[in-house]
Amino acid sequence: MLLMGDENRRTQRGNNNAYCQDNELSWVDWSKVEKHSDLLHFVKALIQFTQSLQIFEQERVLSVTYGSHEPHLVWHGVQLGQPDWSNNSHSLAFSLRHPERGEHLHIILNAYWEPLQFELPLLGSQERWYRIVDTALPSPDDFCEPKVASVVESDAYRAEGRSSVVLMAIQK
Repeated sequence: MLLMGDENRRTQRGNNNAYCQDNELSWVDWSKVEKHSDLLHFVKALIQFTQSLQIFEQERVLSVTYGSHEPHLVWHGVQLGQPDWSNNSHSLAFSLRHPERGEHLHIILNAYWEPLQFELPLLGSQERWYRIVDTALPSPDDFCEPKVASVVESDAYRAEGRSSVVLMAIQK
């Protein structure tokens, strides 16, 4: 979830009632737009990417299932099909699929402070995983358009500590 100004590193210093403040706490410092143009670029690209996919246009809760012909979600952990729902878990992964549209994403969230190796779902013989987002990489490599994204050559992905990764299955 983003608030106005987050794309420029605006902060309310933890205040969730800044709407009633008429001071630096709620003002947007427009000089930060140029200073943090890398973050603005990332946010704009991510918004454009998500708006281009029908999986994000669903008006109902996605079913949690394997192999459905309807848009669906599958939860994982560092190992496929084994999400860690414990209170001390620091990692989670999930796959989003829209079979009719041929959309297949694998999202990795590593909140742990060290890198973790995440298994990747198997794909058809004509598909490969491509890295769209890796927040551990410096700008502009943190986001790549699908047509120029790097192929993932392994059946696992190393997610750096405190990072998020979005992989997309593309037929080539």
